[in-house]
Amino acid sequence: MAFAESAGGEPVSSPGAAPECGRRSWAPLLAVCAGYFMVILDVTAINVAVPVIGRELSASLTGIQWITDGYTLVFAGFLLTGGALGDRLGNRRVFCWGVAVFTLSSAACALAPNTPFLVAARLAEGLGAALIVPGSLALLQQAYPASAARSRAFGLWGSMAGTAAAAGPLLGGLLVSTLGWRWVFLVNLPVGVACLALTMRHVARSPRRAARALDWPAQCAVLAAAALLTASLNEAGRRGWSDPAVLAGVALAVLAAAAFAVRERLARSPVLPPSLLSSRAMSGGAVIGLLFNFGFYGMVFTASLEFQHQRGFSALGTGLALFPAVAMTMFASVLSGRLARRTGDRPLVVSGMLLAALGLAGWAAAGADPAYPLLVAPMTAAGFGTSFALTGSTATVMGAAPAAYSGAASALFNTTRQIGSATGVALGGSLLATAADYTTGLRTSMAVGALAYLAAAGLAWLCVPTSSTPAGLRKSGGRP
Repeated sequence: MAFAESAGGEPVSSPGAAPECGRRSWAPLLAVCAGYFMVILDVTAINVAVPVIGRELSASLTGIQWITDGYTLVFAGFLLTGGALGDRLGNRRVFCWGVAVFTLSSAACALAPNTPFLVAARLAEGLGAALIVPGSLALLQQAYPASAARSRAFGLWGSMAGTAAAAGPLLGGLLVSTLGWRWVFLVNLPVGVACLALTMRHVARSPRRAARALDWPAQCAVLAAAALLTASLNEAGRRGWSDPAVLAGVALAVLAAAAFAVRERLARSPVLPPSLLSSRAMSGGAVIGLLFNFGFYGMVFTASLEFQHQRGFSALGTGLALFPAVAMTMFASVLSGRLARRTGDRPLVVSGMLLAALGLAGWAAAGADPAYPLLVAPMTAAGFGTSFALTGSTATVMGAAPAAYSGAASALFNTTRQIGSATGVALGGSLLATAADYTTGLRTSMAVGALAYLAAAGLAWLCVPTSSTPAGLRKSGGRP
């Protein structure tokens, strides 16, 4: 029986009812990729739109951080739930629910009259994304059971992520500069409707597994840890790092993470068995994913504010300025996947993290007001290095898990990466708010990101095996 790794659920077997697809239409691929494209586009486009949104809605820096982070922390907190629901109720059904929630909440974002309303709508968007992502690969496995067609589908699915990541800042900047920031969300409506129509018409129903348990205490602990840590880092910019509420939030986040670990040891059907978490490759690979997302998305968020607030770039100009960083994501993971057949994963992950660290360190050392051309190389190095390390770190996590837990391993990796994104944005914003001046805050943020990449390189040397992983796992390389 062939298995595919779903992005957040258990391994999914290709159902016997699925028709053979030697000449199968590519409509199922288009349907699944349309949903995934919305999710990735939203993550990257919002970074160039959020400074304009903050000005028009009179949002504080903390409010701007929550517009970005509210989406990410709900996305991270509910990925495990989305995977379990897909296995229990059917991946197509849960995927369609996710697309519907994402589309409707995008409309709510576009109509938001104030910052609290927009933050609430972004939370709902994050929930929709958490329902979309886990079943996407499972639906492709179901739609294309023939190995050749499935490989092509997975490869195109992975390249779609890179295309969306690269197009997001440019499209977001173009929409904000011409039609207004609300169109960054309105553009999701026709895509969502088309995705639902294609999925219902061309994607076969998925099998249900009623025996799949939902471990709600573990889910709540993950969500609490992500929300408390992100909220504490966000509020540090307004209250200060020594504020009792900030310190209490960090302490409670640690307690929530400990509660998750205890729950996994006591649960009859744990989401992540302790034997998996004790694996050096599994736990180390997950932390590497957290660290490189922390560095990359913290850099993109603070750079967006720098270009618009300090340099006076328009939203479109900001998208163009960020393009060297995000454009690298389209092909760096493909290149590393090919090289790994000769070198193994460890050299590629280590070199990617060191290159990204060098990039952010170069920005931090570039001076108080460096000319934009001097920043192109640091941004390019960060984007290329992050994506170059992604395939090997993904293969490390997936290779450490037995087949029965490949979905849980994928969910762990995606969850830690999203937590890294949220904390990178939160800490970067707080450093800008609390530093003596904006330039000092920006350079400090870049230096912290460089340290995160260096820590990831050290972990990769210790945890990532040198042997390369079968190419089938590399087809889902994806984005940073």
